[in-house]
Amino acid sequence: MYSDLISFIRDWYQTDDYIPLHEPRFKKIDREYVADAIDSTFVSSVGEYVNRFERELAAYLGARRAVVTVNGTAALEVALRLAGVKAGDEVITQPLTFVATANAIAHNNACPVFVDVNRDTLGLCPDALEKFLDQNAEQRGGQTFNKTTGKPISAIVPMHTFGHPCHMDRLIPLAEQWKIPIVEDAAESLGSMFLTHHCGTLGKLGVLSFNGNKTITCGGGGAIITNDDALADRAKHLTTTAKVDHRWEFVHDEIGYNYRLPNLNAALACAQLGQLEGLLRDKRKLAAAYLDFFSETSWCDYVREPDGCTSNYWLNAVITSDKKQRDALLNITNDSGIMTRPVWQLMPDLKIYKHCQIGSLKNARWFQDRIVNLPSSARNNG
Repeated sequence: MYSDLISFIRDWYQTDDYIPLHEPRFKKIDREYVADAIDSTFVSSVGEYVNRFERELAAYLGARRAVVTVNGTAALEVALRLAGVKAGDEVITQPLTFVATANAIAHNNACPVFVDVNRDTLGLCPDALEKFLDQNAEQRGGQTFNKTTGKPISAIVPMHTFGHPCHMDRLIPLAEQWKIPIVEDAAESLGSMFLTHHCGTLGKLGVLSFNGNKTITCGGGGAIITNDDALADRAKHLTTTAKVDHRWEFVHDEIGYNYRLPNLNAALACAQLGQLEGLLRDKRKLAAAYLDFFSETSWCDYVREPDGCTSNYWLNAVITSDKKQRDALLNITNDSGIMTRPVWQLMPDLKIYKHCQIGSLKNARWFQDRIVNLPSSARNNG
């Protein structure tokens, strides 16, 4: 059964060489934009490509503002600060996520609280969140506190796993009821839609990543997305060392961050953004082909986009019957020169986050034993 999958993947990518999990795709226009930035001599944090990428990204998302950063982790760190997260606070997120989600919370000297995911999205579960808040939270003076620890719960961070949108229609009212802002970790979901809205535009703030393995890339890169001009202005101020605008003086009015995206990277980002719709079409062609392939098998289930949503299928995934079969698939594919990988270690299982409060992790642990990610590069085979 595994040999058929290996043959399918090799036929799709039309190569006998090593097949990575997700590689970027570059064309002539990417090189032209980068060369233009080099020729301009504006290669650092000031340059027209930075401004252009912010404008064009916001327009694509249908958002009011985008503020680009050096990477997605930096974007999330600053977005949480903008949302009101302070040292000693708690932030609710999911255990099934990349470590950057939890790290960005810790960078604010806050503590993650891990609540389970649900089966159909792999993202933060509204039922689990509601249960956790009902059992552990209370409101005092218009703010929500954790009854167990006495600490404020100052943000909720759902992560759209592999580009599949969370149940934002249920998470948003729940967050509003408890007066807790939502900061969307949309690092993996550029181009994904919840109903008619882009992921990253549904919360108080959202963040994106343009790392080398994302749908579009500029080597690194991230962005803070918001419809609030005041928040966007403050995001730009904080990410550029909190420097007060002046023609020559260096005055910094608070402790900021050197997190602005360099113009050289922004040039590549502009070129990549112009190709995004084609990349998304190619990725959905691959997803459709995987779906057809796995519809004829009985040994695993293919992870499909949730109802009412459009996923970018950043990483294609299957759910095996158990951990033994997961490990067999990982071994055989990687031994055959085809990169596959399991899902991340659950955050509260890492030594650095073992101290954090958790809710039920039943679904997250079920997924951890079964998920395998398959090659997902947008390489159109024609």
